[in-house]
Amino acid sequence: MRFGIRTLDEAQVAGKTVLCRVDINQPVDREKGTLKSVNRIKACVPTVKELSDKGARVVLLAHQGSDIEYKNFYTTKPHAAVLTELLGREVKWIDDVCGPAAREAIQALKDGEILLLDNVRFVSEEQTLFEQKLRLTHEQQARTLLVEKLSPLADLYVCDAFAAAHRDQPSLCGFEQVLPSYMGRLFEKEYCTVSQVMEEPDRPCVFVLGGAKISDAFLMMNTVLSRGVADTILTGGLVGNIFLTALGKEIGKGSVDFILKSNYGEYIDRARELYGQYGEKIVLPVDLAWVTDGERQEAELGAVPGDIGAIDIGHKSVKLYREVILGAKTVFVNGPMGVFEQAPSEYGTKEIWQALADTGGFTVLGGGDSITATEKYGLTDKMGYICTGGGALIRFLSGEELPVVKALRHGAEVSK
Repeated sequence: MRFGIRTLDEAQVAGKTVLCRVDINQPVDREKGTLKSVNRIKACVPTVKELSDKGARVVLLAHQGSDIEYKNFYTTKPHAAVLTELLGREVKWIDDVCGPAAREAIQALKDGEILLLDNVRFVSEEQTLFEQKLRLTHEQQARTLLVEKLSPLADLYVCDAFAAAHRDQPSLCGFEQVLPSYMGRLFEKEYCTVSQVMEEPDRPCVFVLGGAKISDAFLMMNTVLSRGVADTILTGGLVGNIFLTALGKEIGKGSVDFILKSNYGEYIDRARELYGQYGEKIVLPVDLAWVTDGERQEAELGAVPGDIGAIDIGHKSVKLYREVILGAKTVFVNGPMGVFEQAPSEYGTKEIWQALADTGGFTVLGGGDSITATEKYGLTDKMGYICTGGGALIRFLSGEELPVVKALRHGAEVSK
């Protein structure tokens, strides 16, 4: 048991029916009916393989589509084909979640066989609006259709979906109320890794925060600074621009207009307050870049033209940040330094990512854009750990107790 949660080392699964919640939500090519990426599917393979190898009858539950609009949802059929290829054994699939067909297919499983159910979000109680409007307790989630129909068929529940651990839905938090519950290998690895960053990081501990998800960055900053987790925070992207604006630095009218039009104005005051308290730990860009007629231009703060829109940090900022990263023992990264998708504005992100690959410290990287940048520059194997979760990771680092973690701790006390 780790952090009050059972691990698979404690599970006796041979001949048992195991409900295993995974997060294999991936970008979909709807025209071709295929997946654009399989990274999250690869990440859950060790748990699924271990359960199957030990003789469990494995029932996989997963969602596809994160939007609250129903039209964003998609079947998990292509995921079954990918899992079959990765595992080297058949992964059955059925276009049902908890109806009669799904239940019959579960009961027909033999030891070691694997069945992937269709998208759990086809069941209304798994949808975001249901979660946000009704706010069911975990005990109430145990009485939802999904849990009441499937739990009698199972002997235990395994959650390997750390990427969805911030969600409070029946497939994630309801089964733990009625079934002995365990975390899968991926969940264990991710939860323990980020716990280490928060509780006992090797120092100096540096946070690199960029990108455009401002609310996430400010949630984290407040926590890691007030708790003394972060020794230094390097800022880039929109995060850096907001701090510079808060301190009255000239970053170009285009940059400021974007902040205000995107309703990020409230974060200017928050940035000013954070810098007032922890300014010695927050490092801001010393130069910025913009694009004119397709060409990259740079200037130090104080010499930035008044009408530009900053889209990257400059060479001097990169040099400064690189030195800090190379001297760190722990580095957590969330968000690029600029618009790395375009050649004229990718320099900052590309060079900082190379510094992450070069440092001797342990690097933890999370968030969709951060992972995309890592893949773009071919540095996946150079990072210490890449988290599959974005929202869950951010909320954990902001000090919030994740609903799934709470549910799994309860499930450690349940017997059947």
